[in-house]
This record gives sequence, C-alpha cells and structure tokens, in this order.
Amino acid sequence: MQGTIVKVAVEDGAQVAEGDLVVVLEAMKMEQPILAHRSGTVRSLTAAPGAGVSAGAVLCEIVD
Repeated sequence: MQGTIVKVAVEDGAQVAEGDLVVVLEAMKMEQPILAHRSGTVRSLTAAPGAGVSAGAVLCEIVD
C-alpha cells in the first residue's frame, strides 16, 4: 500500500515476535499497522518517519 510512514516501532537489531508492531503507515488518511510476519531479529531497517513508500517496498528484513 502506498503511503507515508508515521511511526517506526522497532530499531535495527531488535528482537520481534510474530504479530509485533513494526511500522505505522498512513494511507488514505487512515493509519495502518504493519506487523511482523514472523519472529526474529530486525535487519536492514530502511523505514523512517515522514518517508513515503510505494506498494511492495521493503521496510526491513526479519531473520532468525
């Protein structure tokens, strides 16, 4: 979904569980929570508040 990042709830190297909040994206005047699809360690975090993102953009990787 295309939108603007309004909040980043994790940082590079953070441990997350499946379902944890990673990013909040504002699209069409609604906030959409982006949740971790699996448990692991956040790597390659590129999301930053105020940044615009397009559909399919990679915001971070979650690795074992």
